[in-house]
Amino acid sequence: MKEAVILVDHGSRAPEAAASLDEVVSLVQERRPESLVLAAHMEIAQPSIQEALQHAVAQDALKITVVPYFLAPGRHITEDIPALVQAAAAAHPQAEVRLAPPLGVHPKLVEVILERLAESKAL
Repeated sequence: MKEAVILVDHGSRAPEAAASLDEVVSLVQERRPESLVLAAHMEIAQPSIQEALQHAVAQDALKITVVPYFLAPGRHITEDIPALVQAAAAAHPQAEVRLAPPLGVHPKLVEVILERLAESKAL
């Protein structure tokens, strides 16, 4: 069964925000070449969660995991994204759609913070 991963961020009008998510998608794709890895945005930007899920199914992915590219489990994580994923999944009953937890509190994020501290510059 072909698998897909959809990374979802908030969405922004700023092109560099979408470009940043696209870079993360590329990095994940490199590490998971057997999966189709896609970007989606909760709102404002395209593709939407529904569009990304539809694209995954069109590429014959029948196991799809949506990963919120968020740090904290606020309202978007607990309400908005689950509702959008459920609505999108309802249109594709042949696919197994799962929702992963947000990035949240994770020891590997501490490593990233420490790297960013080392890269800091005076203003």
